Amino acid sequence: MLGYDAPRWHALLNDLPAALLIVAVLFDLASAARKRESLSWAAIWTLWAGVIGGWAAVIAGELAEDSIEHGTAIHEIMEKHENIALITMSLFTIVLIWKMARRFQMPPQELALTRFLSVVGVAGVIWTGMLGGRLVFEHAAGIPTSTLQTEIQNRTAGHEHEPGEEHEHDEPMAGGADSAKAAGDTVKATHTDPPGTPPHKH
Repeated sequence: MLGYDAPRWHALLNDLPAALLIVAVLFDLASAARKRESLSWAAIWTLWAGVIGGWAAVIAGELAEDSIEHGTAIHEIMEKHENIALITMSLFTIVLIWKMARRFQMPPQELALTRFLSVVGVAGVIWTGMLGGRLVFEHAAGIPTSTLQTEIQNRTAGHEHEPGEEHEHDEPMAGGADSAKAAGDTVKATHTDPPGTPPHKH
């Protein structure tokens, strides 16, 4: 749809719900500290948006899992990523339903428990994001093998820089060949044979 496949939709839908859920918890904690009803309403509406968007991202992730090429390493991380995401979204959904059922009239003990669950949920959001980052940046999950092979060939071929551009990997080592020769001479000068080695010429 709109030129996007499941992995791209998953990537597109990830960031905003994660941010909304974290901000919802911050609003809730701020409302507890400042005793302001406006912050409580900001927390609940942000939580609503985060939960809806979060489940949309989870669904897109489930579809992406069945469509990307992957091996054992990706599969193991992907399963953990999925499980943590489901637990995280379940926690936030429970908190939302609990608050709506109580119509914001909860005793202090229940408020403390829902806030504790929300903080655990934030940890889950962070953990889920870290696992997703490992999938993409360490294992190139979601990138077709053919595309990856083309990119490897492209990187191997190298490229030319515009005049005046400087990159660390292009800068010659200080001293060039003379430094390399000096380093070799130093190694030779400090070389010692182990005891019992027959004499030989260097």
